[in-house]
Amino acid sequence: MFLAMNRFKVKHGSEEEFEAVWRQRDSYLQRVPGFVAFNLLRGPSKDDHTLYASHSVWRERADFEAWTRSEEFRMAHRSAGGNKPLYIGHPEVELFESVIAQQAGEQAA
Repeated sequence: MFLAMNRFKVKHGSEEEFEAVWRQRDSYLQRVPGFVAFNLLRGPSKDDHTLYASHSVWRERADFEAWTRSEEFRMAHRSAGGNKPLYIGHPEVELFESVIAQQAGEQAA
């Protein structure tokens, strides 16, 4: 399993609009081999922002990397620059490879 996460510092008062952008966009992820799941997570509120993370799970790193080079990726991100006024700074990308995996009712593998 491979996990890709982007963290966004969303300006106070822009949370609803930020979430709407994600709800209304077509991510094209269902078309991409190796895609497992996606979540948009709302985190804690700080002095000037609310922390969000987009969180996608992939079968393996190569699947994620293929997605970043795909036409689906370009289509999903074509208007991303127009949303910059909603957050502070650039999104912070974090990439993780699974070391231990455990499902409900299973022992860790």
